[in-house]
Amino acid sequence: MITASHLLTAEELFRMSEEETRWCELIEGEILLISPPGFAHAIVSQRVSLLLLEFVDHQQIGQVVIAKAGFLVGRDPDTVMAPDGAFVRQERIDAIGLTSAYFPEAPAMVFEVISPTDRFSEVGRKMRRWLKGGVELAWVIDPTARTITVYQALDNIHVLTDKDSLTGGSVLPGFECRVADLFAGL
Repeated sequence: MITASHLLTAEELFRMSEEETRWCELIEGEILLISPPGFAHAIVSQRVSLLLLEFVDHQQIGQVVIAKAGFLVGRDPDTVMAPDGAFVRQERIDAIGLTSAYFPEAPAMVFEVISPTDRFSEVGRKMRRWLKGGVELAWVIDPTARTITVYQALDNIHVLTDKDSLTGGSVLPGFECRVADLFAGL
């Protein structure tokens, strides 16, 4: 983590230049640099995003956003996280509005694609932060192992393999795709 002379707020982070914040998150007031994702990571992220976007648009139930969209998931000190992809319910957008700043709360659902450089312990910490921040459903997608770990709570975790289907549970009812299809051609 890069530390400032004081803990940063979400508002201070938002006012920083893109060069300073291009690949970072704010974790309890401190900037955490993140490496840009690799090619396979980007392919899988795109596939998941497109499937979610098609489903959500057809159902007209909210918005799907991709990497670099910041969500304020903690205050005092502030935590702003940017998942590989997320779903925000339309009723939350209607209540809050289409803000040009970070969305001021956690999305209903996030997904993260594991990169070869990601450490298992850091991914676990990230999932705890998301769930603590209010996320109801999180998918950790591992292209190397060809698995998806589904988090609905820290004590409700399931690992899916190529032979399984991924669903949206109660957050995205009716969404379903084959896990193998997400990794096709990799």
